[in-house]
Amino acid sequence: MSTIISVENLGKKYLLRHQAGQQPYVALRDVLSDGMRNLGRKLLGRSNLTAYGTEQEEFWALRDVSFEVKQGDRIGIIGRNGAGKSTLLKILSRITEPTTGRVRIKGRVASLLEVGTGFHPELTGRENIYLNGAILGMHRTEIKKRFDEIVDFAEIEKFLDTPVKRYSSGMYVRLAFAVAAHLEPEILVVDEVLAVGDVQFQKKCLGKMEDVSAREGRTVLFVSHNMAAVGQLCVRGLWLERGTIKSHGTVSEVVDEYLSDGDTAAGVRIWSDSESAPGNERISLLVVRVRDHLDKVSTQLDMEHSFSVELEYQIHAPYAQLRTGFWIYTVEGILVFVAGDNEDPAWRGVKRPAGHYLSRCRIPAMLLNSGRYSVTVAADIQGSELLFLQHNVLSFQVKQTGPTVLDGAQRSPGIVRPSLEWRVERVGEKER
Repeated sequence: MSTIISVENLGKKYLLRHQAGQQPYVALRDVLSDGMRNLGRKLLGRSNLTAYGTEQEEFWALRDVSFEVKQGDRIGIIGRNGAGKSTLLKILSRITEPTTGRVRIKGRVASLLEVGTGFHPELTGRENIYLNGAILGMHRTEIKKRFDEIVDFAEIEKFLDTPVKRYSSGMYVRLAFAVAAHLEPEILVVDEVLAVGDVQFQKKCLGKMEDVSAREGRTVLFVSHNMAAVGQLCVRGLWLERGTIKSHGTVSEVVDEYLSDGDTAAGVRIWSDSESAPGNERISLLVVRVRDHLDKVSTQLDMEHSFSVELEYQIHAPYAQLRTGFWIYTVEGILVFVAGDNEDPAWRGVKRPAGHYLSRCRIPAMLLNSGRYSVTVAADIQGSELLFLQHNVLSFQVKQTGPTVLDGAQRSPGIVRPSLEWRVERVGEKER
């Protein structure tokens, strides 16, 4: 496969301004005069402190980033908030110019970075489809040929001739992704914006990206905090940390490294700030833990012993039909199982009053095979309302220490490794 994107020593620098002192009032004439003084100081190279008390600090969002992307690659770009993922995509989409280094791109790039990017709010959905196609360099006949597919995929036919300023964020995403995926760009760049859409549409989008890459040979760059989605779609992974590449390789290897790094490897995730805690005005998630068979918080578990997953949460107002629970995923993004605390008979169908709660689920020994797994947590009103959904809260490693592997050395294939009852009998000649 030929190289379609080449990134060499890429860097992006921003200047951050900080107020050095408290000034209750600054007149316009002072701003203008101090600005001229500051310009003179910059030319003389004297100081980064302006006359009216503003300091400038250099911040490198990206520094010395180099990698290549082959045609047809599906690359998942992962990392914590502020790692430089969105900055990298903006540079690749030619929205932002790099400070250092260079990027070579062969082919048209379609980007889905923010809700509404590239749409004119006063134009209708129909008009914006043609506008986006024109921006991508497509002729009207090409756009018209794919128009019905775009509308069907986005499922907004009823609102096609409505100005997009009246669309919900979910409708924006539906139309934007449909346009980007169907107007035949060589490179499709998708940021975390897909999280705005509903779960079914997210699955639909992941399937479409996999299809256009595998069947049509297009390249996909996908940024997400949902490791399950990254593992399902992507073949290669790129982990950014503080503006530099920390790991680059197969998606399973990179995701495994990322999940085992830092806070997610501690076996507990705590939300100390109520504003950042998942939930709403009626419920807040407080803590998620993994405990081993000795009841110790740990991420290193033995497959021959049981372990537990705990969810602590605060109910601020009474809830009927409340359910909290979790999903267990492999690092490849394969869902292993889902568990909900509505299986506790004492609370099944019972209205939960306000208060502090702890839901604990015990996972039996000899269920999960050796490997790394991630935990996604959620709460909902059964069959009606999702209260919160938090992906990749933490991860844990299941290890094999006893004589359970088939040949005593290698990992047994499969996700589960149940201890099953066998009986071997020698059948006599007559019985045969």
